[in-house]
Amino acid sequence: MPEETPTTRLETIVGAEGLARLAEARVMVLGLGGVGSACAESLARGGVGRLVLVDRDVVAPSNMNRQVVARASTLGRPKAEAMRELLADAAPACEVEAHVAYLAKDTLADQLDALPRPDYVVDAIDTIAQKLRIAAWANARGLRLVSCMGSANRVDPLRLRFADVSETRVDPMAKVMRKECRLRGIGPLEVLYSEEPPLRVAAIDELAGERPADRSQILGTMSYLPPIMGHALASKVIRELLWPGRERP
Repeated sequence: MPEETPTTRLETIVGAEGLARLAEARVMVLGLGGVGSACAESLARGGVGRLVLVDRDVVAPSNMNRQVVARASTLGRPKAEAMRELLADAAPACEVEAHVAYLAKDTLADQLDALPRPDYVVDAIDTIAQKLRIAAWANARGLRLVSCMGSANRVDPLRLRFADVSETRVDPMAKVMRKECRLRGIGPLEVLYSEEPPLRVAAIDELAGERPADRSQILGTMSYLPPIMGHALASKVIRELLWPGRERP
């Protein structure tokens, strides 16, 4: 019986040609929080040969309920560097280029242009102004992009959907993105969003047994939802790299 390798089970599905295609691909992941860190891990374990990771933050205790990169051993460390080390251990065949950087609105395009050109871009940043500029940058350069919308205050992963931002509904972040993309002439833009209405603050108050003074700042997150979104994004990217324009062969 042939000796198993890290890609044995993957090759069973995609074949040697598919493995080679993934190994040659480069994917850029912007943001390494709950969504982005899970996506990066899934891409690396899924055979993608080269990753470019960008994040400015350090690992905080509050990240530990949902972020792959957040562990007791990584607290206080830059997420990009910690993620590179994690992937070196989990998927050593993957070449990982990690950048600790803030994508400033006035220099974002120049910053991203200075990095290796990717075959696919994953936007897992949670700031709308940056998301819009990332979308405009990718559109202008003909890059494939998928952008993640909000996961806060939601509990049901079965309500996740892929769609062009113009076809989204319910999601408050997608609503703003939809409007701004239309005003700025940005499109098409594929997004992953949730059709589940966010939990009302009153419901969160009841669960928590308290009423915070600043109710507008409540952004709760379930342990499983951001990672599931990250794996869904990795699934979209891997399938597009293997079978462009199709869900499966």
